[in-house]
Amino acid sequence: MTGIPASAAGGSSAAKGAASGTTASGVVPASGAVSGASGAAAVPGAAGAVASGVSGGSGVSSGDSGARSARGGKLTAAAVNQASVWNIANLLTMLRLLLVPGFVALMLADGGYDPAWRSFAWAAFAVAMITDLFDGHLARTYNLVTDFGKIADPIADKAIMGAALICLSALGDLPWWVTAVILGRELGITLLRFLVIRYGVIPASRGGKLKTLTQGVAVGMYVLALTGPLATLRFWVMAAAVVLTVVTGLDYVRQAIVLRRQGIAERKAALEETEA
Repeated sequence: MTGIPASAAGGSSAAKGAASGTTASGVVPASGAVSGASGAAAVPGAAGAVASGVSGGSGVSSGDSGARSARGGKLTAAAVNQASVWNIANLLTMLRLLLVPGFVALMLADGGYDPAWRSFAWAAFAVAMITDLFDGHLARTYNLVTDFGKIADPIADKAIMGAALICLSALGDLPWWVTAVILGRELGITLLRFLVIRYGVIPASRGGKLKTLTQGVAVGMYVLALTGPLATLRFWVMAAAVVLTVVTGLDYVRQAIVLRRQGIAERKAALEETEA
């Protein structure tokens, strides 16, 4: 009876085992004594290993590119979130700052009592007040808030109002104590905001906005060379502005005290919780 030699049979079964093992695991056997059949059968396994390696490499590559894309996206988002200094809101603030020396020059031209020059000064003051209403609204609505705007906007507000009050008092149109009360309140509240900023922000109240509007109208009426009933009216408008200035100033002081107490209490509670 003719049969297959045991060595051949062993080789064949070994080949089958190697082939099946290689195919199942996808890894080429480490044994060097493999017959031609087993080597041939191992080729698909090797191809699988290479393929899996390639796919793994592509996965790493895609993951790396994804990480880079994420980092790039964050940088782009950060760049977009930081609005350019040269936006419409800041340009209006810059215009208001530039109007201050121009207003003073017009106000004091020809001795400061010429009705025509006073009218031009009133126009400059009116433009400054109008831009004050728009720049903050534009910055908040269109996300144009910048560090420059946060600093320059209140400076521009105080500069144009202070220039008008000082010029009016220097010309004898407005008592110096009125100028001292208004400017003292404005500078004091600004300093107070900085002192309590670590505990929170004091929001602008409706009374504060009404005070600003009343001050603008009153000062504008004093800038114009008014006579008769209008001159009497501007006196009462300025009186209302002074009252609102004092009342809202005291309210801001109250808010600052409450805010500071709350901030200290919250910090103390957080410290006790951490120690516990």
